[in-house]
Amino acid sequence: MLARPGEICMNELLRRGLVAAQGPLAGAVLVEVDCVAGGCIHQAWRLQLADGQQLFAKTGGPDALSMFKIEAEGLKALKAWADPMLLEVPEPLSVDEVCGEAVLLLPWLDFRAGNQDSLGSGLALLHQASAAANPGSFGWQMDGFIGAGSQPGGWRESWGECFVTLRLRPQLIEAARWGLNLADVEPILYALIPWLDRHQPSPSLVHGDLWSGNANVLVDGRGVLLDPATWWADREVDLAMTKLFGGFREDFYSAYADVLPLSSGASSRVEIYNLYHLLNHANLFGGGYKQQCISILKRLAFMDMS
Repeated sequence: MLARPGEICMNELLRRGLVAAQGPLAGAVLVEVDCVAGGCIHQAWRLQLADGQQLFAKTGGPDALSMFKIEAEGLKALKAWADPMLLEVPEPLSVDEVCGEAVLLLPWLDFRAGNQDSLGSGLALLHQASAAANPGSFGWQMDGFIGAGSQPGGWRESWGECFVTLRLRPQLIEAARWGLNLADVEPILYALIPWLDRHQPSPSLVHGDLWSGNANVLVDGRGVLLDPATWWADREVDLAMTKLFGGFREDFYSAYADVLPLSSGASSRVEIYNLYHLLNHANLFGGGYKQQCISILKRLAFMDMS
């Protein structure tokens, strides 16, 4: 049994829940359970079944169930628009509470290092296809999460209003705990709304949390998207975040641009879009993220948005 401090006993959990008569793995014979590298919030496991099938399980306390349900909905939404020849989005197999633990069950995927051209072109096609049938507004139908932070749901017809009121403002209100004064940045927010609206993007379904840990390349060369914070947004928010923590190769960007070139002025919006993620990190972790946010807000205060 796995019984290290802070970890659930996965063998017992599976025996009593997932492989029960009515469980998602009903009738399966579990051969091995291995703890694998996961995110900073939850635990991750590789499940080996007797028939040779491997599965991935993400687990957490009961309060993680709502996060897993939102993640599963995001994966399903992305999968509906992904070209499976280029881009894999894992299909959630189960989201449930078992023995007092939240469990998200997914197919096991094998990754490899290598070029990211399929990842880039696959993401571009996902953005393009979803934009062609977009809901006509920006946002998402329910409250969600960005990492461990909250990501409000709701809809706005204006892109600028959506990004400012549903993304930046809630994070800035939270940042008051460590010293940011919302009144000081209100002029920036007021100016950002029409400035972003002049860009006139179409709503695209975006991953929403696209750093290198949430994307990879499969052994067959296709790209894969994981752990989304999905919403309908300017597609550039995905491209902007790929630059925040690095890890994406030049062939990713060139393959994306071959399918769907970025709009004029995209580089001027990168820092603004990434301010959302930096604020979230500052609110969750503090440290140097606070100063990064303050520096960006100071630059925005002197930016010509006329």
